Amino acid sequence: MLKAVVAHSEDPDSSFAIAAVLQDCLRQLAGQRPQAGILLAAIDFDHGLILQRIHDCFPGIELIGGTTDGEISSVLGFQQDSLVLMVFAATEDIEIRAGIGQGVGADAAIATHQAVTQALAKSQLAPQLCLTFPESLTGSSVAILQGLKQALGPVPIFGGLTADQWRFKQTYQFYQTGVYQDAVPVLLFGGNVVFAHGVASGWHPLGNSSRVTRVDGNVLYAVEGQSALAFYHHYLGPLAPSSEYPLAVFEPDATQCYMRAPSGSNPADGSITFFADIPAGAIVQITTTSHDDILAASKASMEMALANYPGVQPAAALLFSCASRRQILGTRTQEEYRTAQHCFTACFPVALPICGFYANGEIAPVDQVGASHFHNETFVTLLLGSK
Repeated sequence: MLKAVVAHSEDPDSSFAIAAVLQDCLRQLAGQRPQAGILLAAIDFDHGLILQRIHDCFPGIELIGGTTDGEISSVLGFQQDSLVLMVFAATEDIEIRAGIGQGVGADAAIATHQAVTQALAKSQLAPQLCLTFPESLTGSSVAILQGLKQALGPVPIFGGLTADQWRFKQTYQFYQTGVYQDAVPVLLFGGNVVFAHGVASGWHPLGNSSRVTRVDGNVLYAVEGQSALAFYHHYLGPLAPSSEYPLAVFEPDATQCYMRAPSGSNPADGSITFFADIPAGAIVQITTTSHDDILAASKASMEMALANYPGVQPAAALLFSCASRRQILGTRTQEEYRTAQHCFTACFPVALPICGFYANGEIAPVDQVGASHFHNETFVTLLLGSK
C-alpha cells in the first residue's frame, strides 16, 4: 500500500517553515515511517538547512526536489515564496529509490545515466515510473529527457524542470541533504504502484500546418523555406514571437503534438529561439489561447487522469504546470488549483493529498501509452496509488 501526506508553509523563515511542515507530516503519518519524499521550494530559502532538518526527522528518507516558480498543495493551494513537502510511506511491495547525476550541461547522457544507476543500485524491484526535477538553464532539456529514456528504457517519466521565479539566473536541485546546480535528480517507483496521467495545454491552431526546413537545436531558422520570423509575422503581423503564441510541434508520423514557447528572436538572420529543441522536419503550427482556454485545459488534464486511473482511490496527485502559464494567467493562477480541488473532491470520498509546482518545462507522455516528451506551457496531472 502507498500512503502520501503533504504539508505546506508560507513562513519566510526557513527554520520556522520546515518545523511547521515536519510537525504536520508527523501528525498525518501517525507513527508510520516515510520511505521517500519530494521537496518543492521557492528560490530564496535556506535549502541546505531545510534538507538537513528533513533528514534529521526522517533518517534514511529517499528525497529529491527543487526550486520553483510557484508551489501548489492541497493545504494552501497556489503560493509563491513557500515550501511544500510530500512524503510517501509504503508497504514492502512498493519501493521508492532516489539518485542524482551532475553536469547535465556538459553531458546530459552521462549525468542521467549516473542518476538512474545510483537509484537502481538501491532497488530490488523493477521501476514502474520515474519522477524527475532537472536543471533548466544550463543545457538541453530534450537531451536530459533523451538520456533518461536511454537509461530507463520504456519506463514512463514525469516531472518538471526547476525554476527561479522567472529570474532565469540559477535553479537548484535537491537530493538527500545536498543542494545542487546543473543536476538531474530522479525518484524511481517500483513494485505494486499504479498511476494515470493527463496532459493538456489550452492553445489552439492559429495558422496552417507547415514543415520545419532549417533548425539547430532550439533555434528555428526556416519554415517552408521562409525565415522563422517571416513565418510568425505572416500570422501575427508586427507582434514579436512570445510565450502567448507558442508552436504546436508534430514530429514526423505523429498525431499528437507538444508545445514549444519562443524565448527570443534575431532580426538579423530571421531566427527564433525557443525554450527547447524542435526536431528537423517537424510539422508546426502557431497557436493562440485565452485565460479561459488555459484553465479549461487544466481541468481536461485532470479529467483525463481520473478517467484512466486503474484503482479506486489514489494516494496522491502531482501537478506540474508551466511558469509561462502562470505569467499569462496572472491573478487567475489560483484558479488552476481550485479546478483541481473541485475535480478531486467530486470524485473521491477521502481528501486527496496534492502537491506540485510551476516549472520551466514539463515532462510526461503525450498519451497513456506513448513515450515521454518535454513540454512547454502545458498542465500535467499525475495520479499515484497502489494495487
